[in-house]
Amino acid sequence: MAGAAIELRSVTKRFATPKGGVYTAIRDLTMEVAPGEFCAVVGPTGCGKSTTLALISGLERASAGEVLVAGEAVRGIPQGIGYVFQSDAVFPWKTVLGNVAAGPRYHGVSNWDASKQAKEWIARVGLAGFEDRYPHQLSGGMRKRVGLAQSLINNPRILLMDEPFSALDVQTRTLMENELLSLWAASSASVVFVTHDLEEAIALADRVVVMTAGPGTVKGTFAVDLPRPRNVAEIRFQPRFVQIYEAIWSQLRDEVLVSYERQKHAAAV
Repeated sequence: MAGAAIELRSVTKRFATPKGGVYTAIRDLTMEVAPGEFCAVVGPTGCGKSTTLALISGLERASAGEVLVAGEAVRGIPQGIGYVFQSDAVFPWKTVLGNVAAGPRYHGVSNWDASKQAKEWIARVGLAGFEDRYPHQLSGGMRKRVGLAQSLINNPRILLMDEPFSALDVQTRTLMENELLSLWAASSASVVFVTHDLEEAIALADRVVVMTAGPGTVKGTFAVDLPRPRNVAEIRFQPRFVQIYEAIWSQLRDEVLVSYERQKHAAAV
């Protein structure tokens, strides 16, 4: 893929275990993400999806192979990376305004300008009027909106998302998925979105990457040729959505079963 935003070339990641052994999380993984592309990554538990994000972000170093962002080898944390975690990553001692303004302030923007930008982003994610609230005063969905604003205010060229909506109720999750698509459409960011939910992956993404049971590698890649803009609640009823789901599930199902059998065996030992 010419001019890829993200490239992983035959990447392997090993971790030392507490007992002195070696655990291989991913092995010989190769994938690319184009500029502005929304790529979802699915696979069974323990297949290395989160490890893949950590390698792209520079939080982990590859044991073998190469990880490149905008053509440059990742040696530390690259500039222009936004990361939205599964758990809330907001500062509990800061207000909504303080949380969202933290990024620009860290990058040297004046307090006045950072607050101005933060108020604009708070309004974009539908939290105008909540600027002075603290995280414990917000619902789970509202905290996720704060997290999105925190990341997007920095205009990231790459947005990494690790099951960001998995803890939300179904209705709030759908609202947040549509909110994400709306905000992403107004940006030029490349998104790598990790999820266990195949329906979520198809509803959001341009392309879905299926990973094998660990050690994870790419088993298949599927283009999602559904029209945009999308309403994630309604797109699921389209016949083409069902066709894509069946095609991806035919490959994902076997990996889920392998992972399940391994977990049963480990529990029995």
